[in-house]
Amino acid sequence: MNKALIAYVATLVTFLLLDGIWLGLLMAPTYRELLGSLMLEKPLLVPAAVFYCLYVFGCVVFVVLPAVTWQWAAKRGALLGLIAYGTYDLTNWATLRGWSVQVTLMDWAWGTFATAVACSVGFLLARRFGKSAR
Repeated sequence: MNKALIAYVATLVTFLLLDGIWLGLLMAPTYRELLGSLMLEKPLLVPAAVFYCLYVFGCVVFVVLPAVTWQWAAKRGALLGLIAYGTYDLTNWATLRGWSVQVTLMDWAWGTFATAVACSVGFLLARRFGKSAR
């Protein structure tokens, strides 16, 4: 199977699993408590799907495919997560009433970690099972 496709699917599945556990199980009560009225009762699925597909595309293009080792993928994934989640969280903190420094720091750290792990898994599975397009 094509290396890029395996990289994309592996990175996407890993990121969705991690984020599902984080948002759905571990942090849901905390986010409700800290964000209160800012949160919808149910998330909008179309914008969420677009985010995940687009973000993982960026992970694959900028990190997973150019990576030479899983450590490189982890470090560059962490850097991409730091930048992307930092942009989101710092902008929200700067512009939204009710967005706290606590939410900013938790979400920013999570995005950095989750992106590093997803990119590492994407790299390892693409290297193991993917064939380069020639």
